Amino acid sequence: MQSRRQFLGSAAAIGAVSAVGSAEATAALPTRADIIIIGAGLAGLTAARELVKKGKSVIVLEARDRVGGRTLAQATQSGEMLDVGGQWIGPGQDRVRALVDEFGLKTYQQPHTGTKLLKIDGRLRSYEGDIPALPLLAKLDLGHMFSQLNKMAETIPLDAPYSAKNAQAWDNITLESWKQEHMRTPKARALLDIVAQSVFGAEAGDLSFLFFLFYLRSAGTLEKLINIAGGAQETRIHGGTQQISDRLSAQLGDALRLNNPVRAIHHGGDGVKVIADSGEYNAQRVIVAVPPHLAGKISYNPLLPGLRTQLMQRLPMGSIIKCIMVYDKPFWREDGFSGEIASDEGPLCAVFDDSPEGSHEGSLIGFIAGDGARRWTEHTRDERRDAIVKQFVECYGDKASKPKEYIEKNWLEEEWSGGCYEAFMAPGVMTAYGKALRAPVGRVHWAGTETSDVWCGYMDGAVRSGERAAAEVAQLVA
Repeated sequence: MQSRRQFLGSAAAIGAVSAVGSAEATAALPTRADIIIIGAGLAGLTAARELVKKGKSVIVLEARDRVGGRTLAQATQSGEMLDVGGQWIGPGQDRVRALVDEFGLKTYQQPHTGTKLLKIDGRLRSYEGDIPALPLLAKLDLGHMFSQLNKMAETIPLDAPYSAKNAQAWDNITLESWKQEHMRTPKARALLDIVAQSVFGAEAGDLSFLFFLFYLRSAGTLEKLINIAGGAQETRIHGGTQQISDRLSAQLGDALRLNNPVRAIHHGGDGVKVIADSGEYNAQRVIVAVPPHLAGKISYNPLLPGLRTQLMQRLPMGSIIKCIMVYDKPFWREDGFSGEIASDEGPLCAVFDDSPEGSHEGSLIGFIAGDGARRWTEHTRDERRDAIVKQFVECYGDKASKPKEYIEKNWLEEEWSGGCYEAFMAPGVMTAYGKALRAPVGRVHWAGTETSDVWCGYMDGAVRSGERAAAEVAQLVA
């Protein structure tokens, strides 16, 4: 076994690997470890750290030229760091919060004071508080929806959602089917559509109703998924969430190999051989910590069981284009607005105040999601920008017409993610294939936020999955 010291180093070593390029930089580095980890997002990096703590040697192979996976920060022209990937943490997300605290990262509350805007059926409405401006019948319909969904979600076993009493019936239908049968008003239905787009990057017709209920259960309640105060959008990190991965990777030194897509895994006997662009790596076990559809592009010898192979074919990523409009100042606050917009017309389905705490600039962040992202990805960047400016002018007037900068990240075009925020399940997938999601295949183990039973799809879920996979593997490696 190689010593722990070999795999601890400075952030400078990581930068050197990235700058030199995979083949040259890794030529003289060790190619054997106790465990090989594929993917340097939060799941893979967490697994690596936990294993090193337990005295195991690791090598982490990452296809990108950076760490962080679906977290990514980008600087504005003035130097403000804004998230174009995973952005928020909230109450109950204890594992990612523990890392934030350990690394001394500064946090602040997501701005949300002021009047909110809602556009449904061509009409723009303003409201205060958490209850959207809807006619009475639509409000009652909305309240009944929240109650019913939360009540059904409580019956879902987190560790085996496919075993729920009504699992088969719920997995046979989409969220859209349930919506059409149980919701009575078009405006309340439209709000549920916005929830599906904003939370999953998908349409209600894409989602298994069982998967949707599991997702609610994984977070706690529907309110926790969509709210700012007390919800998943409550807190932000100064400088962006990618810093968490940067700090984790800085502890790994030359155990981290960037620019190294993995092409094949040979497993069985007394070990595994991982074939990457820079060469072959050997270990006792391997943890695959990438989105399921990317795991499915790796060649396995021997072949994986049929359920696992077909599961990976059936977990598409959500469709998200994340868009940020930067202004000289947060002018909407002066006019009493919170910066929050929900719209069934778009191009943005959801908008938040993205201005960092203490910044003189103002920025609004919005999401083109689901079918909207699929349509708008065929347009040019300038066409998306112009359409978003028009949407903001409609909401906030001429002050919104002259942004100083536009930033976007089209996650549909990200090769090593293939979409955002997470993979989702269509009808029939959970009950037929769900039990293969986390189950190891011999010496091959699985991590990634999609495999977490708590806060599935979120950064916290990614961290939890890394911890779980590391614990699973550590007891099997001598």
